[in-house]
Amino acid sequence: MPYIFKPGDIMIGGIFPIFNKQVNVIASFERKPERVNCNGFDLRAFRWIQVMMFAIDEINQNEFLVPNISLGYKIMDSCASPTNVLRAALTLVSEQDKEETTPQCHLPMTALVAESGSSQSLAVAGTLGPFRVPMVSYFSTCECLSDRSKYPSFFRTIPSDYYQAKALASLVQRHGWTWIGALQSDNDYGRNGISAFTKEVEKEGVCIAFVGTILRTYPPSKINEVVELIKQSTVKVILAFVPEGDLYPLMKEVVRQNITGIQWIASEAWVTAARPSTPEMFKSFGGTVGFVVRKMAIPKLGPFLKNISPYSPSQSDFVMCKGDEKLNYTDKFFDVTQLRVTYNVYQAVYAIAHAIHKLLFCKTDQNNLIIQCLNISQITPKLVSDRLQKVNFVDEYGEKVFFDENGDPPASYELINWQLRDGEVQHVAVGYFSTSTDGTYKLKVKEDDIHWNTGNSIPKSVCTDVCPNGTRKAQIKGQPVCCFDCIPCADGSISNTTGAADCILCPEEYWSNKRRDECIIKTIEFLSYTETMGIILTALSLFGASITLATIIVFIHFRETPIVKANNSELSLLLLVSLFFCFLCPLTFIGEPTVWSCMLRHTAFGVIFALCISCVLGKTIVVVTAFRATQPGNNMAGRFGPVQQRIIVFSCTAIQIVICVLWLKINPPFPDKALRYNNKKIILECNTGSDAAFYAVLGYIGLLAAVCLVLAFLARKLPDNFNEAKFISFSMFIFCAVWATFIPAYISSPGKYTVAVEIFAIWSSAFGLLLSIFLPKCFIILIKPERNTKKHMMGKVQKALR
Repeated sequence: MPYIFKPGDIMIGGIFPIFNKQVNVIASFERKPERVNCNGFDLRAFRWIQVMMFAIDEINQNEFLVPNISLGYKIMDSCASPTNVLRAALTLVSEQDKEETTPQCHLPMTALVAESGSSQSLAVAGTLGPFRVPMVSYFSTCECLSDRSKYPSFFRTIPSDYYQAKALASLVQRHGWTWIGALQSDNDYGRNGISAFTKEVEKEGVCIAFVGTILRTYPPSKINEVVELIKQSTVKVILAFVPEGDLYPLMKEVVRQNITGIQWIASEAWVTAARPSTPEMFKSFGGTVGFVVRKMAIPKLGPFLKNISPYSPSQSDFVMCKGDEKLNYTDKFFDVTQLRVTYNVYQAVYAIAHAIHKLLFCKTDQNNLIIQCLNISQITPKLVSDRLQKVNFVDEYGEKVFFDENGDPPASYELINWQLRDGEVQHVAVGYFSTSTDGTYKLKVKEDDIHWNTGNSIPKSVCTDVCPNGTRKAQIKGQPVCCFDCIPCADGSISNTTGAADCILCPEEYWSNKRRDECIIKTIEFLSYTETMGIILTALSLFGASITLATIIVFIHFRETPIVKANNSELSLLLLVSLFFCFLCPLTFIGEPTVWSCMLRHTAFGVIFALCISCVLGKTIVVVTAFRATQPGNNMAGRFGPVQQRIIVFSCTAIQIVICVLWLKINPPFPDKALRYNNKKIILECNTGSDAAFYAVLGYIGLLAAVCLVLAFLARKLPDNFNEAKFISFSMFIFCAVWATFIPAYISSPGKYTVAVEIFAIWSSAFGLLLSIFLPKCFIILIKPERNTKKHMMGKVQKALR
């Protein structure tokens, strides 16, 4: 296997993917395997080799770090292959050839700087871990390598993918991308990276639409399958957790098929890679964003790189030149101002050197002098590994270098954006992601500085647009959680945030608005004096009261006339007064209900109507007894005089008063907010308190009316001029008909219409009594005064008696 070698007192091994693809050789088991052949020279990896050589030379020149001791190195190529890197590692830690041994003694490698790929590092760390050979990686980020039980001597100078997954998830969440695609390399790096990322984003409701798998050794047919997967998907954002060498064949195919309009998210393995950062690739991959470790400038490295010569024995195995080439010193290879992975290699070498320093030298107690504590021959890989765990120093460029209990460095990333400037793809820093000692994370993004693939606007990638206010998400069966329907909230419920999973029920006295995004207080409704219905009912009540009052005046004015005297003026006036109050009673039903108005309206109605019907009952009995008294030998009229009439009226009324008093005492009516009639309104009404008491009041009035009706019906054949019973009978028919229809109408009418029905029943029955009983008499008194004589009144009676 080719290698670069420099002898030293203490040897450090290095493994780098100088060539990034191993040529497949089919083993026949019939002959000795051929030498491994690799192709695809990787200039970036070649610079990593140079910085390791540069760092060791710099350390050897340092009088304080390892004085009087030289570090040597042996660097080998891995071809980015797990099998080849394992072969290189075993070669390095096994016995060296005679020509490679140092003059003092034969020493194996004390530590390794390896490797870039996570799969390659897993192979080496798993093999060398039981022997406690320390291995410091500069580019292997798989979270799985942090398992100290499996890889006890593995260290790295690049943060674990555990943190990169959190950084990528924070980026996705920040920009509202809930429907994304993912590409993984078919190795530990890709699979573990996508797995860690998926765990993070699924917590935030992000869905992975597809996961495509690629590898640099895949045939074109497999690459095309992934490309077709991208073309057929509706995603607009794709994360590629793939090393640059594995992704490059797919990138070329994407560009060839002119697939644009996709926002790419890069892992740290390829976001700053030079090979794909070309104007040609920018057509499809422009605006790519991704996280990388911090950059650093190593000015002294520049001259070292410019002194590379193909004729140097240390370079001859890897640099193939004819000798007449001219170097372009403006190439990115010679740019030492923005070093990232290269700087990781530099730190790895210095970490090993500091560990060796702590093993070899210690300070005395008296003069604080540094003296050598161990001989070189006493240094073992295990001792170096133990000391590496405790390394803590600040390098020449101000960076603090140390490892946590898992061998990981502190996590800190820059957010990189691909931008085209002056015809070249630039990797522009547009933010950062960092961790703190308390375990929290911080993502800072300069949104205005980012050039997205879609232009200045942030790309949108959702399976379903976020549900607007007033709707909720309804999962579609068989689809990911990011794919859903937006269902309007039901009446009485709202969602005042976008993307709501459920609607919120409004409080009892509130209702949803038309947009279902706000609970508004329900309309308060009651029968008021200012609305049309209230005005009409008030006017009719006052009109009825005015007619009644006018009738009272007429009867008082003509109290000495025969027709007034014949109709028992005392009961008639009492009946008219009760009817007057019957017409005024509905006014207590109009307006906002209060405690007093609720108690008054029902009890006043019950007592007044009981008085009214009691008067009618008294008049009916008077009519019947008066007619019977004209018959020979009948002394009924003498036994039913004014006193008896008053007793009947007030006793019948007193029973109703007792019912009402008990009602008010036990369970009185009270103002109530009725929500059952209308979801959008609060009906202010008077709750009867006790339905039994309410129907007892109505029932008693009905009983009195029924008795009146029966008596009046029995007296219907009295003489025409004296037949008040006929009018009473007709009025009772109206009264009973009104209240018989009132009960079902009262029960079925909603809200304020219940009150309107009750008012209608009150003044309908009152008008029926007023008009039926008093209209004929007023007609005679005012229109036909010639008939208002005793002779005319008695004429019909005498005719009837004959």
